[in-house]
Amino acid sequence: MAKLSDVAARAGVSVSAVSRVLSGDPAARVSEATRERVRLAAAEVGYHPNFAGRALKLARTDVIALIVPDVTNALFAELTRGVEDEAVARGCVMLLARSEDMQPGGRMFDRLVGEGRVDGIVLQPRDGTDPEELARSVGERAPLVTIHQRIPGASSVVVPDALAARRATEHLIGLGHNRIGFAGGLAASPAAQRRAEGYLAALLEAGLPGEPGLVTRRGFHETDGRASAAELLALPQPPTAIVAANVNAAVGVLAQARAQGVDVPGDLSVVAVHDAWTAEHTWPPLTCVRMPLYELGRAAVAALADVVDGGPVAHRSVDEPGPVLVVRASTAARR
Repeated sequence: MAKLSDVAARAGVSVSAVSRVLSGDPAARVSEATRERVRLAAAEVGYHPNFAGRALKLARTDVIALIVPDVTNALFAELTRGVEDEAVARGCVMLLARSEDMQPGGRMFDRLVGEGRVDGIVLQPRDGTDPEELARSVGERAPLVTIHQRIPGASSVVVPDALAARRATEHLIGLGHNRIGFAGGLAASPAAQRRAEGYLAALLEAGLPGEPGLVTRRGFHETDGRASAAELLALPQPPTAIVAANVNAAVGVLAQARAQGVDVPGDLSVVAVHDAWTAEHTWPPLTCVRMPLYELGRAAVAALADVVDGGPVAHRSVDEPGPVLVVRASTAARR
């Protein structure tokens, strides 16, 4: 790791001058040309100030970062609220970030963990993130808790994905549907895998065949849901119901059904894993299985605090409150 002396040697100035320039000391008697030379030298040698070490020489900043793929995603609203409430309860400030560059491997992410600006990170990895690559990217530079996905050397928190998908599928079976499609997430996503397992377990218990052709693995976005619905509805024997792996994909399923003139719920029932405020405002309003995302956020911060305090890596499942079926107008008895 580069030191102040490395920057000073590169810029041809004293260490004290470098310190004053990089700390932003307005009283420093340094020309603008020298300031620029120091900043350029710092960049060339890869020097980053350690803000955590600078703050009264304590190892704490009382700041934690929550990094999610997309802050506009309604599913992150309750998670963010939970993270913030628990952070505030522990006397910390939450920093929220979403850009691609803030994901592991990005320049801004490297600055965040390399400069000691936060005590630790709560991270929702992008779909399909390689856990080994993620572990290498973070290393031992900052305490980390991942959401929905385990990686080597870091704590994690999850929700009961399999149980939620099982509840969604059981709801459709109870309505008389026996040909049920599954609009799933990416095959590489651990959460998507767990939800697919729950869907298949419900079918097996009901004595229904788990047909591979009724399962898609396109992803959790609205466009993925549309593509999944188009694929499933094009089958010679299309399903009479679809379980969508999350509410965003379910919105896409509804949109595709409407585009093809398929009546929901008359010809096709749709139920989603996860619930969000958007589900009440689709047409028809979406039946969902609500998950404890607020509690997940609080548990993630608690797990992070344990690691920051020197505790061991741990993996937790937030099972209370359990998944709750919220019936709306997108599901009905099979005709």
